[in-house]
Amino acid sequence: MAGKIDVQGKEIAIISREREDYISLTDIARYRNAAEPFAVINNWMRGRSTIELLGLWEKLSNPDFKPLEFERFKNEAGSNYFVLSPQRWIEATNAIGLVSKSGRYGGTFAHKDIAFEFASWISVEFKLYLIKEFQRLKEEEARSKALEWNLQRTLAKINYKIHTDAIKDYLIPRRLTKTQITTIYATEADLLNVALFGMTSGEWRQNHPKKTGNMRDYATIEQLVVLSNLESINSVLIYQGLSQQGRIRQLNDAAITQMKSLTGNVNLRQLKELDNGLLPKIVE
Repeated sequence: MAGKIDVQGKEIAIISREREDYISLTDIARYRNAAEPFAVINNWMRGRSTIELLGLWEKLSNPDFKPLEFERFKNEAGSNYFVLSPQRWIEATNAIGLVSKSGRYGGTFAHKDIAFEFASWISVEFKLYLIKEFQRLKEEEARSKALEWNLQRTLAKINYKIHTDAIKDYLIPRRLTKTQITTIYATEADLLNVALFGMTSGEWRQNHPKKTGNMRDYATIEQLVVLSNLESINSVLIYQGLSQQGRIRQLNDAAITQMKSLTGNVNLRQLKELDNGLLPKIVE
């Protein structure tokens, strides 16, 4: 049930079908005859102008509409013997502008374009009030959807922030301790490993005894980019004659700065989306 509106003391039901609004003709008819609303609808459908309206609407909106049956009804409309119910119209012409429902929320419903015309046939004044209340309902729905969209957008932002913070907490290198800075490393490769990953390759193997390969095999795209940059920076520092102790501090600073920048880099995110399993995976 899409909703209900109150029009001059009459409750009018509205349903949604294929993303279109259908208004209860049965409820509208009760404005004229509360005891026998179906008689009012059937009487309206006997008129030639009504058949022409229904047929034109179907031609514009329904590719499966049966025009031959429509022409037969149009030719008979207005005669003393002509009787037409919504159910017969729907079954004979394959119409979609009218809907006949049974059960608790049963009755005859019509697409809003048709329902407004029926309301005008009932009462021009009633039609104007019906349109006004219908528009009010749609405005309320629009505000509700806008509020829901803003809430979802806000939650998405919060979740994105939580996600990116988690990535940064995991990927951004830690500041090295004094002991790590003063330690002499056996190879330049391990110097870079400590500056970026916070541990040597031997320490990584001890922490991950079940993994094959080495720590760089499990590095992220961001880490591999920074590692390549650190290799270039380290070669310059070596050429300048800096000791390992002096170089590792600068390499660690550079790793932290670059990882902070790269964790939110759009181009790298696009590169990840293109990954077909050939790029190294994140350390578990």
